[in-house]
Amino acid sequence: MKVTVLGSGTSHGVPVIGCSCPVCRSADSRDKRMRASVYIEGAGGETALIDAGPEFRLQAVRAGVSRLDAIFLTHAHADHIHGLDDVRSLTWDHSLPVYGNEGTIREMKKRFSYIWKNTQKGGGKPKLMPFTVNAPVRTGGLTFTPIPVKHGVLDILGWEVSEDGAGKSFLYLTDTSAIPAATQTLLRASSNSRIIIIGGLRARPNETHFSFEEAINAALGLNAEKIFLTHICHNHSNEEIEEICRNFRKNNEKEEVEIHPAHDGLEIVL
Repeated sequence: MKVTVLGSGTSHGVPVIGCSCPVCRSADSRDKRMRASVYIEGAGGETALIDAGPEFRLQAVRAGVSRLDAIFLTHAHADHIHGLDDVRSLTWDHSLPVYGNEGTIREMKKRFSYIWKNTQKGGGKPKLMPFTVNAPVRTGGLTFTPIPVKHGVLDILGWEVSEDGAGKSFLYLTDTSAIPAATQTLLRASSNSRIIIIGGLRARPNETHFSFEEAINAALGLNAEKIFLTHICHNHSNEEIEEICRNFRKNNEKEEVEIHPAHDGLEIVL
């Protein structure tokens, strides 16, 4: 299984419109952060997307996406679903299943209501099949397990992805501010090690997002082998976050765990 980080930025993206801070003016390509999303490819050719933000078309072209078997949504905020219309070029000859919790699917259908209406020809519409889920979903040799977490007061989903025959899994927890006890128990019950991409907005605390340290500590409690921070704002450069991660590992005697900021275009092979 290969995971490609299509975007690693928070809701406003980086650079931020009208901002002249050092990160927004940075020449480092790792400081250019489109809205958060990942693309997953299985060993059997399966392909899936977790979230479709406003830059999905640009992200897909850059990553060479040519087909999709399924889309898995974390929640219905604009920076996570407003690229759904752009999957239409991948649905000319088939309908694409879209999975999420009840609130996400309801809001998605409201936001994109034209998809299910009889409208005039021209322009085209994506062919989407929405499904509300509370159990694992199979896509070829990949299994996507919905992981309930909190985004402030909002109930959203993370997704754990495992592949037939693999000894480790991939866990995606963007926009998370708390992991309920029942979810922690569920994840800790597995003996598999995990590569975890988890939302860490910035160093300072935030009501609806983990800080860097909160995100790292949460991931360490879930059998994390490698940790990547995502959904990052413009307060910190990639290099500054790398230094924060290095200091955390040293100060907490966690040298055996890889901890890094994610960046757009990052590829992770399990």
